[in-house]
Formats: sequence, structure tokens, C-alpha cells
Amino acid sequence: MTSAAFPVFDLAAFEHAEGGDRRNLAAEVDRICRETGFLAISGHGVAQPAIDRAWRAAASFFALPPEDKQAARAPYAGYPYGYLGPGTEALAKSRGVDTPPDLKESFNGGPLSVPPGLTDQDALSFCYAPTIWPAAPAEFRSAWEDYYRAMEDLAVRIMRVFAVALDLPERYFDPTIDRPISALRALNYPATEHPPEPGQLRAGAHTDYGSLTILLPQPGSSGLQIQTPEGAWAEVKPVPGAFVINIGDLMALWTNDRWRSTLHRVVTPDDAAAAGRPRQSFAFFHQPNWDQEIACIESCRVPGEVPKYAPVRSGPYLMGKFRSTVKPAA
Repeated sequence: MTSAAFPVFDLAAFEHAEGGDRRNLAAEVDRICRETGFLAISGHGVAQPAIDRAWRAAASFFALPPEDKQAARAPYAGYPYGYLGPGTEALAKSRGVDTPPDLKESFNGGPLSVPPGLTDQDALSFCYAPTIWPAAPAEFRSAWEDYYRAMEDLAVRIMRVFAVALDLPERYFDPTIDRPISALRALNYPATEHPPEPGQLRAGAHTDYGSLTILLPQPGSSGLQIQTPEGAWAEVKPVPGAFVINIGDLMALWTNDRWRSTLHRVVTPDDAAAAGRPRQSFAFFHQPNWDQEIACIESCRVPGEVPKYAPVRSGPYLMGKFRSTVKPAA
């Protein structure tokens, strides 16, 4: 296992650049997304107080007694939002790999409002299902919603960079993500007190399902790894002041695999001291509109070439992937 030479992209520099400088910066993003599908974003403009409030709220929630956290649990297996306790999810199963449950717990929340006039019952019962909010800490919901809104805005700006990187009009993706079904997840990987079962990780090897993921790992933490094109696992270390961005399956489908939806995982540290410390992170899973058809972009295939993948609808694709990872009710 090696340490990845991790590229950092200055979003503010791109947004203030013009002409050839702007195209050159976008071309660098294209290169990164072709090679690894992972990069760090600096110059993002997300207010530090909003980040700090979200960290405090999540840390306070995960420090609660188990029975208090369970009061905000998802009401049944396959319900997307609320608290998911230890032993309920195995991400590798989204790729058809049977593993023991991941060594983690999470809190999950979806869109903050329902689009007017939406009648699709699958959408209403899944992506737009109510978030099960915890009673404590008192600031949890407001801190969560502020952070969620900041991630929604950041995702739109990143998608505009992606459009330029793909030789498309800058606002090409805007109509496909104006009613996104994105989700925010706070993750806690508890300290490891006993050896894991064979094949058990903090988060099993998986790709993300949507357009992109905005990850905020705990400063100084370790364990996130990506699979390199050569098949090796490389450590992704947190970059101070930056978010980690990775490409999801739907962006790979949109680009006909020009861009990589990179396999990644979270391992339990070999070092006993590190394994004895919990690890926390935030992951914002940006997902196009429920009904959006995701099909190969014309600029990503040569004339006459048959796309690698059949078109899919964003919402049903997400629903199927999520439900494959959740442990069925006994």
C-alpha cells in the first residue's frame, strides 16, 4: 500500500480565471478524473463556522448513549435516513461482494424540501422520506441543515467545472441537478477493541453511486484508501482546508468511463494506537434529479461508437444500490 500523490484544485482560481487560463484549469480536472477520479478542492468558500458547527453536532450525537442514538434510528431496513447503528450496512455488497457488516455507525439526512407537484411514490417514500432527527444535541438539526445547504451550493459549482472539463457549456448540468436527491451522511468509525472478522473493514470496498461525493475527513485521520489503475491500494490523507471530491457511478456513465468512479474503502489501522481511536467524517452524496436520465454525453464518445452503458434513471438507480447494502430485518 502506498500514499497517493493527491492533486489539489483551487476552485476560486478557476472561478476567477478567464479564457485560456480557465480552459487550462479545467483540462487539469479532466486529467485527474481520467486517472483517479479523486481530487481535493481548496478555495471552496464554505464558511469555517458552518463546518465547525457540523463537526461539533455530529461528535456530540455519536457520543450519546446507544439508546439515545437508537431513538433516531431508521424505522426499518432500507429506510434511507436517520441513525444506522453498527452491524447494519456492508458497502461491498453494492458490488455483489458478500462481507461482514462494516465497522461503523452513521446518521443520514436527505433533501431539505420536496419539489412542488412531485407525485412519484417511489421518490416520495425513498429520496424524499422524512429525516428522523435526534432530540439531542439541541443544535444538531440547524447545524446539519446549514452544512447541507453549503454542500448543495458547492456541488453545483463543481459540476460547472466538470462541464467545462468535458468541453460542454458551463451550465450544461444545471437542469439535471436543479432538484437533486442528494444525501448527507455523518460517519463514526468506533475505536476497534477486538480483531475484525475475516474480510471486515470500517467501510468495505465500493464506488459511490451518484455524480460526485464531497468528503470531509477528520483532520489527521487515516484509513481512506483508493485503488490505483494498477490495482494497488493507496492512502488518501486529509488535506487541511480542503474537501476531498470523488467521481460517482453516474458521472462515469455520463462520460462513458472517460472519468473513473474509483473503488475506495476505509480500513482499520494496523497501528494499535490509531485503531483505538474513533474516526469521523462527513460525506455529501450529490445525486441528479430523481427522473433525470443518465446517458452517455456526446462529447465523450466518437461518432458511431456505441455507449458502454444503457441509460438509467437517477433515482431508481440510487434506490437499488442503497437497498443492496442494508442488512435485511431478521
